[in-house]
Amino acid sequence: MILAGFESLGANTAKDVAVGAASTLVGNPLLLLIGIVLIVATIAIIFFLKKIIINSVVGLIVWGAIHFIFNITLPFWPTLLVTAIFGLAGIGVMLVLRFLGIM
Repeated sequence: MILAGFESLGANTAKDVAVGAASTLVGNPLLLLIGIVLIVATIAIIFFLKKIIINSVVGLIVWGAIHFIFNITLPFWPTLLVTAIFGLAGIGVMLVLRFLGIM
């Protein structure tokens, strides 16, 4: 007896509220446009971030080689942070600054 009351409550809610809300979204061209824009934005972000991350990782590998293998003395933390952010260009700038005697 009680179980039948709960089943009818769930059926009415699903039929009235959920179907009503979903029917307002079906066929809405604005939702299609928003969905396409979000998909394109996600692909673009992944494409550009992949290049940035690879550049930073390669820069950190070169920084490690310069610091530990070639024993070139550069300030540890500033060089590490600049290389992590700017990649190969960052370590290049730090080496040029060291060559010019600025660091």
